[in-house]
Parts: sequence; structure tokens; C-alpha cells
Amino acid sequence: MLALKHIHHIAIICANYEQSKMFYVDVLGLQVEQEIYRAERRSYKLDLMVGDRYQIELFSFPDPPTRPSGPEAAGLRHLAFAVDDIEAAIAHLNAHGVVTEPIRVDEHTQKRFTFFADPDGLPLELYEE
Repeated sequence: MLALKHIHHIAIICANYEQSKMFYVDVLGLQVEQEIYRAERRSYKLDLMVGDRYQIELFSFPDPPTRPSGPEAAGLRHLAFAVDDIEAAIAHLNAHGVVTEPIRVDEHTQKRFTFFADPDGLPLELYEE
């Protein structure tokens, strides 16, 4: 049997590296573990910490194709981040110009959640624990 332990990381390709770096670091508050420029690929790789764990790799590549987000395409649907206070998290995002959807309630867990998008339209979720 394959013994998977946990998700190690999620890779995200962005169209505008500086804009996405600012969004994930300054707006979402993720911590930079390391930043590497790979000259042979004309690409940055930014390793980001979510809480105390390295979980997101932000990549830049020259002229990546647009991600199909709507209607929803097959493949990864969205990333969800856990928060303690969804109203405070939404207020923080809104203060930084990030538009959020109205709060919804998960019909199975009764937990509250909302969606928003990163600079490239990648759907992101806040899920209140």
C-alpha cells in the first residue's frame, strides 16, 4: 500500500511575478522561505510558508497560458486556507482591494466559508475552523 503522509506543497504559476508575490506575501501574509531566480528558465521560484509549514511554490514563467476558471474546468478546483475569524479575514482582504464572495455555510459541517481570487483568477477559499 502507498503510504502518503501529507501534501508537501502546491505549485502555482503566475503571470505577473511581482504582483503575485505582493498578493501572497503582503496581502495573505505568507512567509518567504526562499526565493530563487532560475536564469535558464527566465523564471522565479518563491517558496512560501502557510503557518509553520512550507506549502506553496510560486513560479513565474514567460507568457504562461491563461487558466480556465469559469466555467470550471477539470483539474484542481481551488485552494482553501483555514482561518479562526472569517469576518476579520474578509475585512483584511477587502481593505487590500480583494473582492470576496458573500459568506456561505457548509451544509454538512455548518462551518462558514467564502471565496476570492488571486491576481491570476485562481479561486481561493477561506474556511473558518
